[in-house]
Amino acid sequence: MTLHVLLSICIAGVVTVFVRVLPFLFFRKREVPGVIRYLEGHLPPMVMIILVVYSIRNIQWTVFPHGIPVIAGMILVTALHLWKKNPLLSIFGGTVFYMAVIQLALPS
Repeated sequence: MTLHVLLSICIAGVVTVFVRVLPFLFFRKREVPGVIRYLEGHLPPMVMIILVVYSIRNIQWTVFPHGIPVIAGMILVTALHLWKKNPLLSIFGGTVFYMAVIQLALPS
């Protein structure tokens, strides 16, 4: 079992490195196509929108706390990001705030 796990980790590592290096090998002597440049600029915001929608899909708006902790966390993440332009600070700050609200402020 241990050998199987180690082999799986090694294969996953090699595949990850290969996938990360492949674009550099493929485009090193060519111009990057316009569709790739388009995706480079537009894909990250689209992924973030999908993650936000996925995060709020199961909120019960008619039951206390009515999604208030989630909405407050999203507002804090947005404010932190607009203020500092640091994704790690925004995500970490919003997560800590959300966890504090649901653990400390809301009755069990």
